[in-house]
Amino acid sequence: MADPWLTIIGIGEDGLTGLSDASRKALASAETVFGGERHLALADVGSRGRAWPVPFNADIVLSCRGRPTAVLASGDPFWHGAGAGLAERLDPSEWIAHPAPSTFSLAAARLGWRLESIACLGLHAAPFERLVPYLAPGARIICLVRGGKAAGDLARWLTERGWGGSAFWTLAALGGPREAIAEHRADCFAGDLAGNLVAVAVAAKDGKGIPRSSGLSDDLFAHDGQITKRPVRALALSALAPRPGERLWDIGAGSGSISVEWALCDGTAIAIETREDRAANIRANAAAFGLTHRITVVTGQAPEALAPLDAPDAVFVGGGLDRAMFDAIWLRLAPGARLVAHSVTLETEALLGELHQQHGGELMRVEIAYAAPLGRYRSWGAARPVLQWSVVR
Repeated sequence: MADPWLTIIGIGEDGLTGLSDASRKALASAETVFGGERHLALADVGSRGRAWPVPFNADIVLSCRGRPTAVLASGDPFWHGAGAGLAERLDPSEWIAHPAPSTFSLAAARLGWRLESIACLGLHAAPFERLVPYLAPGARIICLVRGGKAAGDLARWLTERGWGGSAFWTLAALGGPREAIAEHRADCFAGDLAGNLVAVAVAAKDGKGIPRSSGLSDDLFAHDGQITKRPVRALALSALAPRPGERLWDIGAGSGSISVEWALCDGTAIAIETREDRAANIRANAAAFGLTHRITVVTGQAPEALAPLDAPDAVFVGGGLDRAMFDAIWLRLAPGARLVAHSVTLETEALLGELHQQHGGELMRVEIAYAAPLGRYRSWGAARPVLQWSVVR
């Protein structure tokens, strides 16, 4: 970073007063300064200022390559800001950054919350359903939102889902002379606020969060009966062994329940389903759990639909595995990748037996029975037995 042409500067509501000497020096020497209209006004850069295009496009900054340029962003540019998007396009020698306290840091400081134990989410360009995995009694969440109207919308969203008793703070213009903080109850929030509200904080209460164990209730998913049932799903996920950042192929995804639970473990999933009505259920389930950014739905038939996909870390086949599909999958698996296949038919059972003999792994037969009425008494109603083959490449 001997002579970087780009300086990425975090600026707060206190404007130039809160900037370091290095940030002010970079601003003074920049030929062009990019930022939101609010940032440009706070920095008082005059005719050198250029407002961000909407949607954001890093190319406009890169067009100034080699000439002294500054970029202004709220607080810490690398936390839900433009910093990383620019740095990924540049050599490390081309840029330097001077962050300021983030909105999350300022909000936690005002509320007296431990920042390391808080969920910090950017909801200014994402659906409120992103909150679903984090909502639990006692959970504390700080959200960046688009504006005052979004605060009212979020309060209503929480109330409709049983979290109306949650404490709900609106925090505007933090760190500046117009700072305003108010505490509400979500279901009593008066409505839309004027102005460009920056953040909302929530102390969750009264609602019921989703369990974090494998095998969520079938009732939580939209499905037409084609769903890997809860106890069998738990066994499948145990064998799939999801890890953060890994990619799953969920072949014959049905309702997408396996994909949802995989994505809840911070992985990404590609759900392959032949029927469009079932693909619609997968999309609905991904949206309901706030996981549309982690689950991709492909409508198509395996193995043909697998060809353009990035290689997986794990594969689940809920049924219908044949030799051609297996060969296509096995060819794409890197060493250490996991394959889990289920069968309820004699034909596929025979194939899984052969594959187990050839490739090893674990072959397990699962038989489950549920108590059900039988006249004046109860008896066991057996579900179809499931054969599970799991193997590491």
